[in-house]
Amino acid sequence: MTTKTEMDVILAQPRGFCAGVVRAIEVVERALEVYGAPVYVLHEIVHNQHVVEDLKAQGAVFVERLAEVPAGAPTIFSAHGVATALMDEAAERKLDILDATCPLVTKVHYQAQRYSLEHYAVIIIGHPGHPEVEGTRGRIPGPVYVVSDVDDVARLDVGGEQRLAYVTQTTLSVDDTKDVIAALRARFPQIQGPDLSGICYATQNRQNAVRKLAGQVDILLVVGARNSSNSNRLREVGEQPGTRAYLVQDASELEPAWFQGGLRVGVTAGASTPEILVRGVLKRLEEFGVVRVTEMPAEPETTTFRLPVALLKKARTSL
Repeated sequence: MTTKTEMDVILAQPRGFCAGVVRAIEVVERALEVYGAPVYVLHEIVHNQHVVEDLKAQGAVFVERLAEVPAGAPTIFSAHGVATALMDEAAERKLDILDATCPLVTKVHYQAQRYSLEHYAVIIIGHPGHPEVEGTRGRIPGPVYVVSDVDDVARLDVGGEQRLAYVTQTTLSVDDTKDVIAALRARFPQIQGPDLSGICYATQNRQNAVRKLAGQVDILLVVGARNSSNSNRLREVGEQPGTRAYLVQDASELEPAWFQGGLRVGVTAGASTPEILVRGVLKRLEEFGVVRVTEMPAEPETTTFRLPVALLKKARTSL
């Protein structure tokens, strides 16, 4: 039997879906409307299993290799972006490609390619193995390196490269990258890099909200997938002032032992987390004794991204 305790809940704002995730999911849903099921999606469209399972139920088929897709079938690239080699493979197999890459990721691709074509070796600031980093790495025709922290910069061996430039993974904020950029500039004074005013607005906004929230609560709950880079980072940001912070995929992962005594609980969600999962967590917290739920005041996000031109054209011709 669960012992109830009086709790106040504060919801972070903004939280949850960003414009790039909204666009990626809409690409799959609209493709299903226009082409009919099945449509094929290379890798998880976004890092959230609830979203993936919902799209599967609508007729999307998720694959890990293009070889699994029938020739000529409608095929969607995920929000994280893909390497040039995969684009070429898709063209060779005459797949009907719809690119759901987040426009902010595409912007990083263009920045990296421009530096490479100008004969710079490119350093990607990000997490090795992350789909976005691997996609960006695969878009760069020349030398490329990946660093994730200041220690990586100290160990970095660029051989005789004289011209260096850096780009950043979009799911890192200005705060995440500033120390690494400072270390790169200290070691390589001539290094080039883009204007960070163009870094992912959603990542920065969600971290700023958590930073404010963490000082007001006893526990922070981050609703998000365990393989979501930005969700994991939100938990880390929440822990910085000493707040207990937990990453939960849904309400089933809440532990009653976390909520003993009168508490203030903060709740946020990663950029690929649907609001329905947040509502499920709130419903579960009611069973533990929530007295009131309030939302942080904040300006609403208004950024939107247009659907791929190829999908819009197909939709018009199918009318």
